[in-house]
Amino acid sequence: MKTKLLYLCTGNSCRSQMAEAWTRALKGDLYEVYSAGIEAHGLNPQMVKVMAEVGIDVSSQTSDLVTKFFETGLEIVVSVCGHADQNCPVFPGKVKRIHQGFDDPPKLARELAAQGASEEDQLVPYRRVRDEIKAWVETLPGALA
Repeated sequence: MKTKLLYLCTGNSCRSQMAEAWTRALKGDLYEVYSAGIEAHGLNPQMVKVMAEVGIDVSSQTSDLVTKFFETGLEIVVSVCGHADQNCPVFPGKVKRIHQGFDDPPKLARELAAQGASEEDQLVPYRRVRDEIKAWVETLPGALA
């Protein structure tokens, strides 16, 4: 039986979506994986693009509110940003909460854009965080202990 795992972020548009996709691709035999946000901002198009670069199509994933998963019997919730960690709701049942923060690619890209960076250069933080999330997922289940 697979462990039910949810990745939580503020808007469920980037980091939590990457983590869901990587976990499904690399550890799908161990986890029934979801992602959600305190808010739902829709899929970030740059995130979709950089995941496609590594052969993972996330275009069918949806940006969902965390309340959608309250009754799914979650066992583990991993917050991937500080705001979600600090504002994580209380889940029904016994749920293990873990925080594993990653930088915010859209914020970093906006900062680069303000400095005159090209659209291609603005993808650099997305790629870095994508690869950092992959490396973390590869450590599962140990990182969840």
